[in-house]
Amino acid sequence: MINYKPILKVAVIMGSKNDYSVMRECEKILKKLGVKCDVLIVSAHRTSDRLYKFAKTAHKKYSVVCAGAGRSAHLAGMCASIMKKKIPVIGVPIKDKKTDGIAALFSTNEMPNGIPVATVAIDGAMNAGLLAATIISLQDSRVSQKLEKYMFDLTNSIKKRPR
Repeated sequence: MINYKPILKVAVIMGSKNDYSVMRECEKILKKLGVKCDVLIVSAHRTSDRLYKFAKTAHKKYSVVCAGAGRSAHLAGMCASIMKKKIPVIGVPIKDKKTDGIAALFSTNEMPNGIPVATVAIDGAMNAGLLAATIISLQDSRVSQKLEKYMFDLTNSIKKRPR
């Protein structure tokens, strides 16, 4: 019998340091839920060699990749295509100073058959973190309990009627 220990860590990657203002929300929720993560800048266009090296070996260090990028947003799709479905990729389209995020949304969401990328809303890094934590919770009961409490608290934060 093989002694298999799952990797319970998330890579939070982004195309540039400017994307961190959005992707910080992914990092924050992961830490709140007790999920280990690394935050990295890996540009699909400006550091393509770094992207290729990261994506080829990501399955050895991570269970999930959350990839945030703006404009043409090829980061999540390129990761998914290089990784060949070894681990899930969650794309976060990011609005920037020059665009409304629609191009990033379509670039992240409209992947060809066979190259899946889960895509959250524009600037939806927190939901990307929650989705990644949900995936991790399938193998980590501590994360599962924290996620369940988080969702319980979220439900209870909604008042039945306005005051």
